[in-house]
Amino acid sequence: MPRPSDEFHRIKRLPPYVFAEVNRLKAACRADGMDIIDFGMGNPDQDTPAHIVDKLVETVKRPRTHRYSASKGIPGLRRAQAAYYQRRFGVTLDPETEVVATLGSKEGLANLAMAITAPGDVVLTPSPSYPIHPYGFIIAGGALRHIPVAGGRFNPEQYLRDVENACIHTVPAPTALVVNFPSNPTAQVCDLDFYVELVRLARRHDIWLLSDLAYAEIYFDDAPPPSILQVPGARDIAVEFTSLSKTYSMPGWRMGFAVGNARLIGALSRIKSYLDYGAFTPVQVAAAAALNGPQDCIGEIRALYKGRRDVLVDAMTRAGWEIPSPPATMFAWAPVPEPFRALGSMAFSKILLREAAVAVAPGIGFGEYGEGYVRLGLVENEQRIRQAARGVKKLLADPDAALARHHETLAQAAE
Repeated sequence: MPRPSDEFHRIKRLPPYVFAEVNRLKAACRADGMDIIDFGMGNPDQDTPAHIVDKLVETVKRPRTHRYSASKGIPGLRRAQAAYYQRRFGVTLDPETEVVATLGSKEGLANLAMAITAPGDVVLTPSPSYPIHPYGFIIAGGALRHIPVAGGRFNPEQYLRDVENACIHTVPAPTALVVNFPSNPTAQVCDLDFYVELVRLARRHDIWLLSDLAYAEIYFDDAPPPSILQVPGARDIAVEFTSLSKTYSMPGWRMGFAVGNARLIGALSRIKSYLDYGAFTPVQVAAAAALNGPQDCIGEIRALYKGRRDVLVDAMTRAGWEIPSPPATMFAWAPVPEPFRALGSMAFSKILLREAAVAVAPGIGFGEYGEGYVRLGLVENEQRIRQAARGVKKLLADPDAALARHHETLAQAAE
């Protein structure tokens, strides 16, 4: 029998939270009076558009909306999401059986993992990846096999070969594959031709496809990101997650969706019926207003991120840190500068914070293939981005001195 002093089984399966160490250092630096320019978290800093907030205020004044809501989402919201898929992707969804509202896409994926994963089931997840992609299945009792997607531009042929190899040589055979394009953290994108081949592969190996499309509307240079559900036959094996957090600058509202395969949507709906009563009804009504209302705000939000991206890439390049220009998402995925590469992404993140007052997310926090990179969120205004670049320029002008101070700090901590 486990004793009260034992670590809980599911908690024991989770690795230490890498970002917690950076957050502690960040808090200590702020306590010392440092002005930290924080690119570490993907937390949109813009106001939610006024017409969405107005609908929330209007609805919350009606006492009937204060009661329990619907776990799978109110009908009007599910219809609004189906209408979005029709106009954006040309995909027709049944709001009753193929759409469920979630408390953000993160909750939806985690609860679907609980619904479909038996102990020991193997799931294929990208690495590096947003943490819920692998750890949702770890919490559910599954096992993982990582598919590398590190580096610069996405290589679909290599990725498909890696998935094929994993499907053939993994025992037991994988039950599901998670894909995330545009990707958090790498900002990589794919096209519809890739999804066509991926659906063929998944049908051949009889595995579910779980697509995270949270950044569907945050793109800059290429065509709008496609949905996997645009592929004929994809709904036989695929479900897709989206979110209003980035599209409409609504992160704290916690509103997302899962759509697609009716069996998977049914499983998720059933799990959720035991766990929650859905988001607060006024939030759902306002979310429907976001989807059904004027869409100019999406272009404005996209333009803001594009402007920040361009300033970040230009200013950091001038400072001596070449950061590839991300084609989508609100993130840049940057290689650790050469003088600090041997130390790894965690040590570089600490040096950058202490020496330049710039906070980033170390790549190792997104999985083993994230090592050698850091993620920067486009969540500071252009003036602050340029200020950060000035700090980086000073750091890179004398990396040896910064390295000496870093080793001195380590030695003092070890005493």
